[in-house]
Amino acid sequence: MPAAAALALGFWGIRRQDSLWSDEAVTYEVAHRSTSDIARLLAEADVVHGLHYFLMHAVFALWEGGTVALRLPSVLAVAATAAGVGLLGRRLAGPRAGLFAGLVLALLPSLQRYAQEGRSYALVCALMTWGTWLLLDALDAGSRKQRAARGERRSWLGARQFGHRFRWAGYGAVMLVACLVHAFAVLGLVAHGVTAALSRTGLRPWATTASVVSASLAPLALVSATQSGQVSWIAAPALSDLVDQAVVSAVGVACALLLLSGRSGGGTTAAGGVPALALPLLLLPAGLLLALSPLRPLYVDRYVLYGSIGLALLTGAALDRALRHVLTRLRARGPLRGPRLPVLVVAVASALVTLAVLPASRELRTPASRSDDVTAVAEAVREMGAPGDGLVFLPARRAWVLATPDGYAELDDVALADSPAASGTLFGAELAPAVIRERLTAQRRVVAVRDVFGEPRDSTGRRDAKEAVLRARFEECGTRRVTRAQITVYARPGHC
Repeated sequence: MPAAAALALGFWGIRRQDSLWSDEAVTYEVAHRSTSDIARLLAEADVVHGLHYFLMHAVFALWEGGTVALRLPSVLAVAATAAGVGLLGRRLAGPRAGLFAGLVLALLPSLQRYAQEGRSYALVCALMTWGTWLLLDALDAGSRKQRAARGERRSWLGARQFGHRFRWAGYGAVMLVACLVHAFAVLGLVAHGVTAALSRTGLRPWATTASVVSASLAPLALVSATQSGQVSWIAAPALSDLVDQAVVSAVGVACALLLLSGRSGGGTTAAGGVPALALPLLLLPAGLLLALSPLRPLYVDRYVLYGSIGLALLTGAALDRALRHVLTRLRARGPLRGPRLPVLVVAVASALVTLAVLPASRELRTPASRSDDVTAVAEAVREMGAPGDGLVFLPARRAWVLATPDGYAELDDVALADSPAASGTLFGAELAPAVIRERLTAQRRVVAVRDVFGEPRDSTGRRDAKEAVLRARFEECGTRRVTRAQITVYARPGHC
């Protein structure tokens, strides 16, 4: 049921009126390059997203399905996450807790959002969920009590030891892929270390596995360190970020205290069961990024989206605990009428929760739910410009044009020297400032597309050259703001 709910929510309004935000536009354009062009790009930029770009390249090679194909892997990944969270909850706290946890995961607005985005974050959630399942499997297999309960015997072939090592190898392989899809999945690996330490039997094999994963990631880390300028746009966490994380953490801790107070949700893998597994996933990745912010701001909530796995597990187990408490009190007053009352209570509660999140769910399926919309920007440029007009981007990040080139086809991109694919870059290579100045001066009308906020300035002198010519030789005819873009038309004095 959780997977079915996640699928239904994922396909509901998946096109979002064919709107794309700029990060998705980057995925779309890069995925349509040849594999050799993608590899050339990764040597210069976005190596941390490389595996995802190759995956999306394969998807579009199989099916050129536009925005649906772009977002389909994320929809399937969130469905796999919901299914895995349901199974984790069932394993640690019982069938009903698993059902609640999976449904909570599917209904979380953050998961609904990234289920419909052509980026890697939903895929990391799926890999982290099933990596967590394999971690539990490996910890259980390493427990002497568990082996005795299953009646396992030592084999002269060492089959038992081989099975134990095979489980850890499987866990390590999944976590390595998760970290290759997005580097900050390594913080989930750290959270797993806390769970392994609490199990009392798994810390040493976890440490060995984590060391192998880390060593395997070293080449990626070295290359990505040379591209660290790509995250220079990340600012110190805003107050709203801190408040949001504090509220989510408080909910998780409250659920954990409820579970521990009743000895509910316990499991055989680690002391406390659900809390020992879920709390580190919820608190550590986000907490570590926030703690590092004074040294180097890196906190963005989607980078640690997989913390929602911990929140869903804790909430699902706590709801199960609360429901059992209510049913126990009702039974104490007398026999319940029929065995279907728990099912009715669950159905009513699910309906109420669904109605509560419905407004947010509807909003997430509109173009306005994202910080920008490259489709709307392209339409505005088409309406404001005329064939033969000059076109400049300030700054030179052409994310607006990547997935919607037809909207700019009749304009002359004054500063562009080579396209993104031809130059092996994300946004293309620009001409020297002197050449840009000369070409821009020859234009009669110019359409300028600016970022309104949130992006660093160009540092090569090209932006200054563009701005200087526009101020000296042109007058402003009109400006329109479209999401995070500001589009201004300039013309020679007296020709607006």
